[in-house]
Formats: sequence, C-alpha cells, structure tokens
Amino acid sequence: MQKEKLRSIRKKKGYTQQQIADVIATDVSNYSRKESGDVRIIKEEWEKIANFLEIPMEEIYEDEEAQIVVNNDHPVFNDSSASGVYQYNNTSIPFSIVENLQEYISLLKEEIKDLQEEIRSLKSKK
Repeated sequence: MQKEKLRSIRKKKGYTQQQIADVIATDVSNYSRKESGDVRIIKEEWEKIANFLEIPMEEIYEDEEAQIVVNNDHPVFNDSSASGVYQYNNTSIPFSIVENLQEYISLLKEEIKDLQEEIRSLKSKK
C-alpha cells in the first residue's frame, strides 16, 4: 500500500526522500521502499516524520497489513520448481509480534550507526 498521504505532504512541503530518510536514520533507498509501501514504517518512524513535517501523525499515517516476504531462491530450501520472491499475508503471526521485531531491528540499526561513529572517533584519535 503506497503512502500517498505521506508522499503528498512531503512534496507539498518541499522535502526530498533523502531528508526524510535522514530523520528516521535510514538510507534513501530504504525510505523509498517505505514510502512506496514495500517496507513497513514503524510507529516510532511515523512519529519522527510527523514531528519533522510539523503535522499531527494522523495526517500522514496509513494503516497497513503485515506482510512476510519469502525468498525461495536458496537451493537448499527450494523444494519446488518455482523460485522468486513471494508476498503473502500471514495471519498466524500476530501483527504486534511483527511490529515489535521491526522496532527492534530499527533500534539495532541505530546502535550499529552509533558504534560506527564511535569507531571513526577512535580511529581519528590515533
């Protein structure tokens, strides 16, 4: 599901995808996938974007269903003749679990970024 409200307001306010990507600490290609609906935007990111755009979150928020991507290209796990990437709605995994995992991944990405900055700082002191 494309995030038309978000895209429209971002463009109306004159911001680029890169600027919004910087706000949520991701790269522009990942943000582009988020805006196009291929990658989920977690609650924390919605809040950061809304604050940056200086609007209530409700103005841009668009609900989405959890989707799981299965990559069936791996030769060990590919037990059928079909290959490729498939998307399907999995109702056996509660949405809250998917949401929590995505938030955890986001936190890990931020921690990686902090650690990389710390490494750069230590290298520059040598």
